[in-house]
Amino acid sequence: DPVIVMAEGSVLFEGTSDEVKKNAKTYLEQVFKILDKEKTTVAYNSEWMGKFTSVNMIELAAHYTVARMLERDDFQKRLAKNLPVSIHELMYPLIQGYDSVALKSDVELGGTDQKFNLLVGRDIQRAYGQKPQIVLTMPLLEGTDGIQKMSKSLGNSIGVFDSPNEMFGKIMSISDELMWRYYELLSQISTNELSAMQKQAKSGALNPKSAKMNLAKEIVALYHSSQLAEAASDEFENVFKKKNLPENIPVVKGWGQETRSICNILKENKLTDSTSAARRLIQQGSVTVNGEKISDVNQGFSGDKNYMIKVGKKRFLKIKPG
Repeated sequence: DPVIVMAEGSVLFEGTSDEVKKNAKTYLEQVFKILDKEKTTVAYNSEWMGKFTSVNMIELAAHYTVARMLERDDFQKRLAKNLPVSIHELMYPLIQGYDSVALKSDVELGGTDQKFNLLVGRDIQRAYGQKPQIVLTMPLLEGTDGIQKMSKSLGNSIGVFDSPNEMFGKIMSISDELMWRYYELLSQISTNELSAMQKQAKSGALNPKSAKMNLAKEIVALYHSSQLAEAASDEFENVFKKKNLPENIPVVKGWGQETRSICNILKENKLTDSTSAARRLIQQGSVTVNGEKISDVNQGFSGDKNYMIKVGKKRFLKIKPG
């Protein structure tokens, strides 16, 4: 049966039960890039919500008022514009709040956009006779576009499973201004060190590119290793400073005389996360095939020819006839 798994209101993965199990394993592997696996307990709220009856749900709903629920900023804005707010959206904060009850949560960590839901959890805990959890929120990190929050679906994310070269290149692609935000939220340097670096950059004593290179090496070393971070730095210099092609460009076999759209080619070969992301990059003029910029999102290519595809400044792919 089709299954959708969500966390904090975002779809993590969807598909059949077997597909979800496979994706769940991958997701947890990503989590354990950050958390200590030996000190982490994974719980699924189906353990308690799967036993919930309609009576239990009504009892849970009775612990919160519609007026309080509509204090949420997003709901207020939509109602002011006469946009709909569905009943299930009102239920979600309650169910998330009950997760804190079931886990007897002491502290819940979330992004600033989750503040309302986290506070509902405190109220629900009080209603069930528990001490309210401490709510700790963290700023949202803008993606590589510097505008919207980092999101895989928006094509502006840096994944913890990205290769060292890809991770390094993505970090180098952010603006100098956004770089300081990344230093603040991702780096291990102190606030005083960051302030000193910003002053040096403003005075001209520090080249922002050098600061960004150091940031990229620090982050790649965190998720891979110091050796791979240095290698990624050398590769970046080779490709972008010396204008050479990467040494190890992925090569895939073509698909015969069948014609496929450029957007599908990019998605199928993981040059973009989605066809919508591919369309955005093409419209931005960031995709070339054999050195020619692609402007038509519907342009098709047969798989019986040689192609060198470049996406942005850091993603390359060779296609050879099968």
